[in-house]
Amino acid sequence: MSATHNGVPAPLEIVEDCPVREVLDRVGDKWSVLVIVLLGQRIHRFNELHRAIEGISQRMLTLTLRALERDGLVSRTVHASVPPRVDYELTELGRTLLVPLGALTEWANTHRVDIQAARDRHDRQLGI
Repeated sequence: MSATHNGVPAPLEIVEDCPVREVLDRVGDKWSVLVIVLLGQRIHRFNELHRAIEGISQRMLTLTLRALERDGLVSRTVHASVPPRVDYELTELGRTLLVPLGALTEWANTHRVDIQAARDRHDRQLGI
């Protein structure tokens, strides 16, 4: 490895229209990640998602689904039935997020104990 290449990516220029920032704004919140993971398993109806995601309000789920749909990650299909049925599923683009989210989940599970130990050490040093 050269002296200029240490395996760390070059610093990102943080600007208003930075593509990394835009993606992190969308998938960086806990609700979007949970919706994407659930829809990665199968198609869901609104109430199924609402029941499956503990703590999310109907309004927040609606806003999250709308934002994911706007970004092209989720599709919404309305079926003409009585009562109307609406299905949500990941688009092809949305499915591409499952691999990096899976890697992040694996990393978090692998290092959960290490992170908690670091927090405990830090808090002890601060006398918390």
